[in-house]
Amino acid sequence: MIAVSVAGIGLLGPGLPDWASGRALLSEPADWRFTPTALPSPMRLPPAERRRAGAIVKVSLAVADQACAQAGVDPARLATVFTASSGDAGNCHALCESLATPERAVSPTRFTNSVHNAAAGYWHIATVSRAPSTSLCAHDASFGAGLLEAAAQCVAQARPVLLVAADVPYPEPLHSARPLPDVFGVALLLTPASDAAPRLRISLAEAAPGTCGHDGLDALMRQVPAARSLPLLQALARGASTRRVIDYLDPLGLAVELQA
Repeated sequence: MIAVSVAGIGLLGPGLPDWASGRALLSEPADWRFTPTALPSPMRLPPAERRRAGAIVKVSLAVADQACAQAGVDPARLATVFTASSGDAGNCHALCESLATPERAVSPTRFTNSVHNAAAGYWHIATVSRAPSTSLCAHDASFGAGLLEAAAQCVAQARPVLLVAADVPYPEPLHSARPLPDVFGVALLLTPASDAAPRLRISLAEAAPGTCGHDGLDALMRQVPAARSLPLLQALARGASTRRVIDYLDPLGLAVELQA
């Protein structure tokens, strides 16, 4: 079992523009409605990089900024774990289009943004951070894998770790093969366990993942891998001690005990 605390939270997704407003909607979800995610411009980046940034970079930087601002920490000093099931989906589509032409010419910018750690790279450049960073993918279990990795690093190194999980939809025709309805991102700033912030006790369990008890949110959770975080976010929003199971690699789940 791994124990950590949550010092900051960032959120951006359909009908959830940030953690401040999303917290109330997740706590009492009757008023939540699916509305398209509005992606803010990543103002941390210089103008040239800002123009090149895809949706995965924009959502990742937005939620990371929220979590750091809530915790009141210097992001340049934070180790990070970035996780996504697909990476920059729009850029992948553009590369496939280029490779389908007779010239098969790929622009250097497209190639640079094709790597899975592109969002982490933009964040660490923007914050002038030399702290360690890990980027990973575990398909639909990517949020659970990221949470486990970030919590393990936090405990092993006795230092804060910023977890950022994000997913963005593909354009057609890839969207038909991998249908994600919208952009979703979440960030958790994990710190060594203390009584000053909500505490998470994480362990592996053979148990089915939990739900939010709301048809719309549960559908979003099933459709977008990063949204598998919603049951945990709802528990944090309500602020009561509870136990939730997060989706992980079948047949295992992550049992998360929240001590408010």
